[in-house]
Order: sequence, then C-alpha cells, then structure tokens
Amino acid sequence: MGQCEVTWAEFELFMFPDEERKFKDSIATDPYIDKVSDAVSRPTKPYVEMSFGMGKDGYPAISMTQHAANKYCQWLSAKTGHFYRLPTEAEWEYACRAGTTTAYSFGDDVSQIGEYAWYEKNSDFKYQKVGRKKPNPWGLHDMHGNVAEWCLDQYEPNYERFASSIAQDPWIKAAKPYPHSVRGGGWSDSPDKLRSAARLASDKSWKQQDPQLPKSIWYHTDATFLGFRLVRPLKVPPPEDLSKYWTSGVEHE
Repeated sequence: MGQCEVTWAEFELFMFPDEERKFKDSIATDPYIDKVSDAVSRPTKPYVEMSFGMGKDGYPAISMTQHAANKYCQWLSAKTGHFYRLPTEAEWEYACRAGTTTAYSFGDDVSQIGEYAWYEKNSDFKYQKVGRKKPNPWGLHDMHGNVAEWCLDQYEPNYERFASSIAQDPWIKAAKPYPHSVRGGGWSDSPDKLRSAARLASDKSWKQQDPQLPKSIWYHTDATFLGFRLVRPLKVPPPEDLSKYWTSGVEHE
C-alpha cells in the first residue's frame, strides 16, 4: 500500500505527455517500455486548472474519475514492470486500521484527530501536502482525511454482509458507472466521515461543472476532495487477468 496519496508530480506525468518527455530527457529509458506505456489511453486536456488554485508541489492529485485512476495504474505498471492497481475496499480498510479495532487507527478519542488528519477544522479550506500528519501504526499517512480515496469496488450499500461472514479477498466488480466506493474522508469533512469504516458512494453530480457533452470520463470537476493511493500486490495475477483491474468497461455514462 502506498505510504502517501498519489501527488500531482506523479499524476501529471500521466496526464500530460509533454511533462513525461521532459522527465525522459533527464534519464536513460527503455524504448520498448516507452512504447508499451505510450499505448495506454491518456486523459484529455482538462478545461480548468485541476488543483483549483490549492497547490501542486507536494500536494495530492485530485478530481480524477475512477477510470482515470485505474488507467494511471495501468500506465505506471507498463512504465515500471510492476503491477499497480487501486485497493479494494477490504484492503483499504485493513490497511487503514493497521491492526486496530477502534473507530480510528489512533483509537476512539476523537480529540486526537488533528494530529493524524486534515479535516474541516484544521485544513484551512483546502487539501494539504501529503505526509505531514502522523502515520497510522503501519506507517501510512493521511488514511484519515486530506483527500478521500478511490477503491476498486462498486459501492455496495449493504457492506455489513462482509463483516458477518468470512470472505476471501472480497471485490465487488463494477457493473455500472455509479456508484463506486470511496474511503477515508477529505479535508472538508467532519470527524465521523474520517472513521476507518466510513464509506462514500461516488455520484454523477461530481461532474456538474464539466463543460463537455457528453461529460468527461477522466475528470470529476466538482470532487476537489477526491484522490487515490496505490497498491502493489505481493501476488500478481496472471497476464490475462491484469486488464480486469484497469478497465471496467463501464466508464461511459
């Protein structure tokens, strides 16, 4: 699991090929790897400045759709030769709890939340640089607050059914564009929305200000609270199954 949320410096190499070319010019690269990664679909140019003036250097990337986050994982996997994807809800909560059973990874005392999270009372009305708050017991920063994080699953309202039974690596595969699962809460949220078990369902209203018709499959212009972090699983699926994690086939509304 990524120690921090994916930042603009990382995500913009995928968003803007010109930025990646500058990076290539500074290091030796493998032409075959470049060819494979360049074959991955990239986002269209956004119609607005996607940090909305909140800052980019050291800050988490925001406002991408789940499709965009998945395609970033595919692109990064092609660039590095390692398998990256979004975490499932089960993996995300397991990593957030870090062996705890309390409301938050730091316990049940909500008065401590400011030491671990950027939220409505201390964020100054915007997201903050990653890794500035205390980590959870497994060394992961910003699992509570800063930006909420995409998961791989279709949102299931009755998620408690997994808690009442033993499930091996549960993953609710997407079958429709909305809703998908989001975890962790963001910079504008109250403490109860930052709990380890708190969940959020994505919504098409997150594209309300997108001027494109049809709406973009890449950006949620109204979701300035939304980002993601990566998982690099110890067990890599067989090659024929990799695309199932990166392409749901339901990204168009």
